[in-house]
Amino acid sequence: IARAQPLWTHTARVVVVPEIHVSTEQRFLLARAGQEETKRLRRTDTLLQNQETERRQLKLRDEVSFKPPHARGWRGVGGGWSQGWGRSLRWEPASPGQGAWIPVFDYPVWGVLCRGGHARLREVCQRGRSAIRLPTDMLSIKLPQLFDINQVPKVFREESIISGYRHPRSSALDCVLSSFQMNNETINIWTHFLPTYFLWRFCVLCSTMNFLTDSYTWPLLVYMLLVCVYPFTSSCAHTFSTMSPESRHICYFFDYGALSLYSLGCALSYGNYVIPDCWVNSWFHQHFVLIAIGNTLFCTSLSCYSRSKVLRTGAFVLPFIFDTVPLFYRILLCIGGSCSLSDALSNYCYHLLFAFLTCFLFTAHFPERLAPGRFDYFGHSHQLFHISAVVGTHFQMEGVMADMTSRRAWLLAHGAMPSFLGTLGVLVASLVLNLGIIGIFSAPLLWKSCRSSNQPHTSRCECKEK
Repeated sequence: IARAQPLWTHTARVVVVPEIHVSTEQRFLLARAGQEETKRLRRTDTLLQNQETERRQLKLRDEVSFKPPHARGWRGVGGGWSQGWGRSLRWEPASPGQGAWIPVFDYPVWGVLCRGGHARLREVCQRGRSAIRLPTDMLSIKLPQLFDINQVPKVFREESIISGYRHPRSSALDCVLSSFQMNNETINIWTHFLPTYFLWRFCVLCSTMNFLTDSYTWPLLVYMLLVCVYPFTSSCAHTFSTMSPESRHICYFFDYGALSLYSLGCALSYGNYVIPDCWVNSWFHQHFVLIAIGNTLFCTSLSCYSRSKVLRTGAFVLPFIFDTVPLFYRILLCIGGSCSLSDALSNYCYHLLFAFLTCFLFTAHFPERLAPGRFDYFGHSHQLFHISAVVGTHFQMEGVMADMTSRRAWLLAHGAMPSFLGTLGVLVASLVLNLGIIGIFSAPLLWKSCRSSNQPHTSRCECKEK
């Protein structure tokens, strides 16, 4: 007879599992997360294996390497002196009669690099970093991104320059950092920032000449001031020209104004030191500086008003031709045999040669026109244009100072002494007038920029098109 089973042995528990619906997108995300986690674990394992392998190789290399006699060696910043660097340093007395000992190289430098030297140098660097304790944020500066020609607005594009463009809405800090980053404007910035040679020559002249009381030197003072100003202004214009389209125009307005004032400085020096003997006290000589002031204002106005490169080039060619008329006449007299070729005229000839070369490079876009994209960073025409202009200015400065020194007695005997109003007064008046012209042309651009920044509801398509 089968024994009756207890009732509790036949009871069953029923568990109701709710049905979970997982969409296709969620399945894809879960699978992708799993794959990324697997890849991360594999990379971690590989990195640990590589570190362990490198550590074993370095240890084995140090064990089998040749060890010369022990001597005191430096273990790095914070490590003091020990026997660790004896394979590359040896202590010797500074002189036969002295007791002080100095470390000298007893082993080839390649021995330091090949026989465990890389690991030791890395250890020294780590000790130095921990000893100095520099903040990590100081070394985490990110340089601005560069773009191609089809990624920037048309106003920022240069002919035959394909790459290396900075962001058209860069901040002031980005512009400064970009001067230390290789782009298509880096050499343009430094070729006009590095000619501090002019500033050094000006300081030397200030120490050797009496600019305060000797009125004969005042035209040279004005000329040297403007020679130092125009390269620095050009460098600043190239640095901050990518903050916005409006700021680009304003920056180059100041560049054009500085070049116009430089032409005025040339006129002052030519009218007082270079003028031919037969033209002294003539009507042309008496009105030479006044006409040069008008040329300066015309040059700044036309270059700021017109976007045409032909008109801008003509605006600068006109003052150059007028200023060099006395110089051309003196050179023609020497060619005709009426005078001898002096050191000053030799420098002027070199100056004219580089002036014509500068004009050719500015208008011809050579050599990047022959191979677009090959000279984006080095060797394009604007860089060569800057270098040629600076070299030409150097020869002009040497010629002016040579004429000022050699013709001083004759000019003081036959001509009038330069006045304060005719030199420094002319400089101040021309500076104020040129700044006024720049302000007139810059005001609409600033107003336009302020209006565009105060319109937050501009559509995304319109912003992208701009």
